[in-house]
Amino acid sequence: MAPDEDVVGCIGVLLVHTRGAAGPGEVLVRVRGGSEAFLAWSAEPLPKGAPVLVIESRGSRQVDVIAWADPLDALTGDAGDAG
Repeated sequence: MAPDEDVVGCIGVLLVHTRGAAGPGEVLVRVRGGSEAFLAWSAEPLPKGAPVLVIESRGSRQVDVIAWADPLDALTGDAGDAG
């Protein structure tokens, strides 16, 4: 199946943690005016609920992701873990 270029560069949230090289998790990505689920692969394990950036599509509803922190949060002071 051809890569899904629409999803590259989109932000998502992990529904199921990733395990790095040991296996994928699942990510819910905001794309095409809605939300879609994809298998999510990452170089390092990432926890459930982590915000991620899609960096590549593998096709067949599989994507590569990295951890994501919105750089605009630093401007507004919303660090996400302020408490």
